[in-house]
Amino acid sequence: MTGKQPITLKVNDAEYRIDVEPRRTLADALRDDCGLTGTHLGCEHGVCGACTVLVDGGAVRACLMFAVQAADCEVTTIEGLTPTDGLSPVQQAMHEEHGLQCGFCTPGFVVSITAFLRDHPEPSDDEVRDGLAGNLCRCTGYQGIIAAVRRAAAAGSER
Repeated sequence: MTGKQPITLKVNDAEYRIDVEPRRTLADALRDDCGLTGTHLGCEHGVCGACTVLVDGGAVRACLMFAVQAADCEVTTIEGLTPTDGLSPVQQAMHEEHGLQCGFCTPGFVVSITAFLRDHPEPSDDEVRDGLAGNLCRCTGYQGIIAAVRRAAAAGSER
């Protein structure tokens, strides 16, 4: 007996039938079992936000959630937020405002910003800073990221 259990993950409108150890994280299952490598692993302690995905619409740290906990949920990764014909409004704003450099933290920021703007369509600068406090970037100094949130909010596009 391997100790694995079969689960079905619903990710980006697709179903993945996988066998996982009960302690396997959602981040590892997404990357290794589903082949969705846009979810990055940084600290693996829930501090950096690089692994942020949407679970039933809410932003969660995939490194802190077990894959078995997501079995009856709708999971959306950065791949699911990216249109086939270009960039999402948040991704476009990140590009236009130079809100990324190395790009490692970018998927987590895009997912977090998408969820944040859904709940705060016209945020103040303080709300933006507070809303992004769970995501860390070592490259940008955050000015471009904050400007990107403002731009995406001003666009008022469906996110």
